[in-house]
Amino acid sequence: MESAISLIISILFAVYLFIDAPKHNKSRWLWGILGFIFGPIALGIYFIKTGRKVAGWVITILAILFYIVIIGLIITAALLFTNGFS
Repeated sequence: MESAISLIISILFAVYLFIDAPKHNKSRWLWGILGFIFGPIALGIYFIKTGRKVAGWVITILAILFYIVIIGLIITAALLFTNGFS
């Protein structure tokens, strides 16, 4: 279920970037693919490149912090499983 939600969110990022990119003389295919693969980081960078710098930086920083937290949780879980819970 969670993977379906993340797939839908990635598709929404890609569709938004695909539609909005030509308005700013950017390649719609490039930004659509980047939006699908990298999600909110690509959206934040796109906003920075198109002049919406505050929203772009906020989205980019929050996405990076989210990914750092997720990676930290995965590493912590892996260490707990390998070393035991005691």
